[in-house]
Amino acid sequence: MEARSTSVHVEVHAPICAAAAEILTPDSLRFVGYLCHKFEDRRQALLNARVSRALEFDSGALPHFEGTGKSGGTMRVPHSHATEDPHWQCAPIPDEVKDRRVEITGPVDRKMVINGLNSGANVYMADFEDSTSPTWSNLTEGQRNLRDAVHGKISYTNPSTGKVYAPKDKTSILFVRPRGWHLDEAHVTVNGRVASGSLFDFGLYFFHNVHALLQKGSRPYYYLPKLEHYLEARLWNDVFLTAQSYFGVPSGTIRATVLLETITAAFQMEEILYELRAHSLGLNCGRWDYLFSYIKKFKCHADKIAPDRSHLTMTETPLLKAYVDRLIYICHKRGTFAMGGMAAQIPIKGNPAANEEAMARIKKDKIREALAGHDGTWVAHPALVSVAKAVFDEYMPSFNQINSSPGLAGKDVKESDLLKLRVVPKGQAITSDGLQKGVSIVLAYTEAWLRGVGCIPLNHHMEDAATAEISRAQIWQWKHHGVQTENDGVVITAKRISNLVREEVARRTGGEDRGKWFLAGKLVEDMLTKDELDDFLTSVCYPHILTTKYEGDIIPEDDMVSKL
Repeated sequence: MEARSTSVHVEVHAPICAAAAEILTPDSLRFVGYLCHKFEDRRQALLNARVSRALEFDSGALPHFEGTGKSGGTMRVPHSHATEDPHWQCAPIPDEVKDRRVEITGPVDRKMVINGLNSGANVYMADFEDSTSPTWSNLTEGQRNLRDAVHGKISYTNPSTGKVYAPKDKTSILFVRPRGWHLDEAHVTVNGRVASGSLFDFGLYFFHNVHALLQKGSRPYYYLPKLEHYLEARLWNDVFLTAQSYFGVPSGTIRATVLLETITAAFQMEEILYELRAHSLGLNCGRWDYLFSYIKKFKCHADKIAPDRSHLTMTETPLLKAYVDRLIYICHKRGTFAMGGMAAQIPIKGNPAANEEAMARIKKDKIREALAGHDGTWVAHPALVSVAKAVFDEYMPSFNQINSSPGLAGKDVKESDLLKLRVVPKGQAITSDGLQKGVSIVLAYTEAWLRGVGCIPLNHHMEDAATAEISRAQIWQWKHHGVQTENDGVVITAKRISNLVREEVARRTGGEDRGKWFLAGKLVEDMLTKDELDDFLTSVCYPHILTTKYEGDIIPEDDMVSKL
């Protein structure tokens, strides 16, 4: 076991509710505190490097493949050894996850965890990131829900109907997505510094479940979000090594799939896999965040103004096809999974014809993924599991395509291919209707997030942080470049956007202060019209969900601050 002689002082600045009392034990806090103390300086250095690269992109720079000698300036980084050995492979795949043909994701509330496990998907990814608003109750209750699920004691009774939810005998394999490196957990400080949200989420799940999982013949599985550089993957790998050493479990016990959701990471796929190779379960095409990243990184590039997000489809957007082809080729070359992306549609009730049309689009998208060589795919709703599964059963009869479909189309993908947007016919790319709809999406999602709800059904799609961010970033970009809505020739200005936000708030509230619409309107108007684009919507909103009061089952006599 790893020696831990350094003194670590952990404080919890939040109510000690029942879930927190169970999850935030002295030993679990000591472990999380140890991870935060050991790695915080590196985390901050990597976040500062993101800022430096972003400034270079704003000045016209572009990303390049590693080893091309084109990086220059602050974008030059320590040499990667990923391409030196043509024969290295990622760690062998555990038997229980060789078949990942359908994966479902959702937030970590108790009912959703049970429904995810019972969905019939091969994998259920419990999400502390894009589909969870990180309120104190959501986080602590979510960790308790996952602990109860792993230990076989989770159930839920609907208080209105009395219906009881419990896991079936055979359930989906549980994966967990912690928050990205850029997110803090401000309810916790370690030696006076705000804790990392990533390490808080990762550490608590690992602490409470690693031994129970190993006893069942399983292991901790993770999804890692928002990586922008292979050095960020190296940091995760070192976290894994430290956690395994701390508990005295074998190196390689932890397995993780990286969500490839940033444009910079697309130029470092092989390097990211190399850093995590002993713990890797491949890469996933996080397509919605990927589009958001593209728009954000090149927001100042006049030749990279994105059309309305409805036009940014997988089949008609060159940079998305190139990204998919390269990901499949790299992953299969290195003996690991190349997972497909999310089908964000949800069933349309009360309109059989529209629902049938939506299901046909989903099926077509999943056929594309299977034929391209993906080893599985994502869905956002249990009703879509059977649709996706039927496609992959037909087009991928084996557990996966790692050995049978090398994805050679990605072998010759060039840097320019990863940067090429779709050209939309003039008059259709940016419209007043698309602008209004985008404002509505950002506003509705922000309002829900402020209420503690991390994903919402909207326009027959499941909107989460990733999809809302596409609309936010492109509206800001349109305003920044002073583009016109092509159907009417009117310039998109800050005043025009402000009017749309205020009209939407008025429509939603009728002038009454209901929900979080007024606060959401203020925040969204500011984000869309200010001179600088905020990095993340969630970072802007986060201070407004920090709690000093808890409405749930507070344990009497407990203080607001717990110290270790």
